[in-house]
Amino acid sequence: MKRLLIIVGQVAFFIIVSALMNLLVSVLGWKIPGSILGMFVVFLLLQAKVLRLEWIESGAAWLMAELLLFFIPPSVGIVSYQSLMLHEGLQIVLIIVIGTAFVMACSGLIAQSISKRKEHSRS
Repeated sequence: MKRLLIIVGQVAFFIIVSALMNLLVSVLGWKIPGSILGMFVVFLLLQAKVLRLEWIESGAAWLMAELLLFFIPPSVGIVSYQSLMLHEGLQIVLIIVIGTAFVMACSGLIAQSISKRKEHSRS
């Protein structure tokens, strides 16, 4: 029960950060999504040691584990746009495939870089 409350609190933290960053973006009229700005702010807080990883780790792990659930509403919503998919579907799929490949390549390169850096620091 205690672990569940910790996870709920940590997820609530992420929701609050996201809401605050969405509000900030709308007030300032920036073109960047509030969620992206929120991730950047959380990253900066972690780097500055203002926020400790163990304070958010369980909530972040739960969100990552349930990530597929967040894709269900958009997937179901595609049914409403059959004409768009018929006319632009190939371009949309191509962009998704290229974007996914780019993210995977960048993630792999970053992971390799981090791994090499850790190996050098152990030596």
